[in-house]
Amino acid sequence: MSPELAPAADPPGGTVGGDGSAIDLQSLMAEDLSAETLVGELACSFSGDDEAVLLLARGDVASGEPAVGVVKVSGYVERVAAPGGFDGMLNGASFAGRGKTVMIEVTGAAQGGGESPPRPASLTYQRADGASRVFQGLWTCGP
Repeated sequence: MSPELAPAADPPGGTVGGDGSAIDLQSLMAEDLSAETLVGELACSFSGDDEAVLLLARGDVASGEPAVGVVKVSGYVERVAAPGGFDGMLNGASFAGRGKTVMIEVTGAAQGGGESPPRPASLTYQRADGASRVFQGLWTCGP
C-alpha cells in the first residue's frame, strides 16, 4: 500500500455499525489540498495521534457563510461544511457532507502557548448507513 493511501491509525473498536465495511480516513496530502479550493481567512485542522491531518477546514471570521473543509475517505477527497464560518469551528463543530457527518469535540485544554495552540479532541465520522468511528487527536485553529 502506498504511503498516501495508508489508513490512519486504527482506534480501539474501529468502525461500529452500518453495513460492516470499515471507515477508512486517510491523511490529507499536499496534492489532495492543491486540488481543492478552500476559501476563508483562517483554518482549523484535526490531526490524529500519528500527526496525520484527517480534516482541514477554512472559514471567515464573523461570517454567516459556512466553513468548508475536506476529509479523505478510502482514497477519495470529500467536502464537508459547518455553519458559522471560522468562529463556528473554534470550540469544535459538526460538519456535514454527502452521506456523512464529521463531528469535532474538544476534550481538553490547549497544549502549549502561542497564537494557535492545539487542543485534545475527538473526531467522530458517521456514515449515512449508521456506521461510525472515533479518532483521537488534536484540534488546531488559527492562522
